[in-house]
Amino acid sequence: MRRTEAARQLGGFVREHRTDGGRRLRQAGIMLVVGAVGTAFGVPVAVASVGTTEGAPKLAGLLLGVGVVGLGLGIWRLVQAFRTREQSFDIHERGLTHRVAGTATLIPWQDIASVGAHGEDGRPLAEARGMGFTCDITLNEGRRIRVDTFTEDVRQLAQTAHRAVHLGQHPEGRGSRRAD
Repeated sequence: MRRTEAARQLGGFVREHRTDGGRRLRQAGIMLVVGAVGTAFGVPVAVASVGTTEGAPKLAGLLLGVGVVGLGLGIWRLVQAFRTREQSFDIHERGLTHRVAGTATLIPWQDIASVGAHGEDGRPLAEARGMGFTCDITLNEGRRIRVDTFTEDVRQLAQTAHRAVHLGQHPEGRGSRRAD
């Protein structure tokens, strides 16, 4: 669906918020490599440490733990990157367009049940991992769209959606004039 068609239904275009799918893929690749290396070194150390009680079993456990966690997180991030490929959110005066992999869904503000934002995550590197700030958009039909810091200016997206849904303050599109 083209923006002009969405604009006819949802009003003037305000701004676009793109999701950085490349960054998700890079993180998945790094996690998968770390997991593969941990597993590749952990398995031989575990086999070699059978029957010993010295430090080798602890090292094997550490390496295998890193391997399993790295592979699990890498697969999770890879699935997430695939599910949200080419994702973007177009804000309009009367709603938003959620685009994923060439498919656009028009969501008028009245079709959104709630907008919840989860503030700063204090864990180390949370922002770099895309988990520093999240916004959950729940539709009346029950579907939930989670937006994280892989999406540019996610805080502004959350703020705009919250104002429109909960306060009735719709954004103004390009070319709109404010009536004073």
